[in-house]
Amino acid sequence: METAPSVNFTLLLFILLVITGAFWVAERWYFAPQRQRAADRAAEELESRRAALQQQGVVADGSMGESDVAAARERLQRQPWWLEWTAGLFPVILVVFLLRSFVAEPFKIPSGSMEPTLVPGDLILVNKFVYGLRLPLLDTRITPGELPQRGDVIVFRLPKDPRIDYIKRIVGLPGDTVSYENKHLVINGKPVAETPLSDYFDPGSMTYYKQYMEVLGAHRHRIMLNPEAPPYVIGGPDNFPHRDMCHYNLEGFVCKVPAGNYFAMGDNRDNSLDSRYWGFVPERNIVGKAFVVWMNFGSPKNIGLIH
Repeated sequence: METAPSVNFTLLLFILLVITGAFWVAERWYFAPQRQRAADRAAEELESRRAALQQQGVVADGSMGESDVAAARERLQRQPWWLEWTAGLFPVILVVFLLRSFVAEPFKIPSGSMEPTLVPGDLILVNKFVYGLRLPLLDTRITPGELPQRGDVIVFRLPKDPRIDYIKRIVGLPGDTVSYENKHLVINGKPVAETPLSDYFDPGSMTYYKQYMEVLGAHRHRIMLNPEAPPYVIGGPDNFPHRDMCHYNLEGFVCKVPAGNYFAMGDNRDNSLDSRYWGFVPERNIVGKAFVVWMNFGSPKNIGLIH
């Protein structure tokens, strides 16, 4: 599991939006005017009583003063608690829904499949508009946006179980031929540039791993390799759509990326359940582009832009 399973929070938020919105409309056009009329009637009655007493030569005491008329009006106009917790929350829920649906959505990294770029505990934000805006729930594209680029770190719905959100790096674009044999990534016949770095210490496993600087398109990022792990676990791939466009062997695999799909891999190449196993990422499954780690309470040094 690469990001926490989604309990369709968007649907839950939408339901709350509809419910609180209904109360907000009822408050604005029915309950508030009703309270206003009641307050006006009460104020008129108090004024009438005070005027009648004055006509009789009785001076109105403090209980019949202007301050008491204002207090009575305020009491009758006051919003009841059940409307404060429904209609009152509607603007807040609306702002959260719009920001989360069209601007940025937060996620938490629970696993090490994207180490060393992202580590467990990273709290990230995902750009929801860079690849084009989509209507919430319907996933209908309403603006064109940019095309995903090789090297982008994306959050997407797992093709075999869209209830689960995954995060990986795009290594193959539609039409690309992606090869990963003997732990060397080759795209369209050209080996991807790698520069050795100092070993990476993984605190989770208390182990040192080989680390490299990889260049994918305009992206320079670190990857991690375990020299003792096999290049590929034979028997691992699912029977995914377009499975016939991939060839597996003891050294790894070669895949031709079909139109409208992307090939994604984790930066922790030997500990990542990715396109090698469950197949291609359809364009419609992409949630957005991960662009910043805004907090990690266990390791604040990870805060910053995602490369």
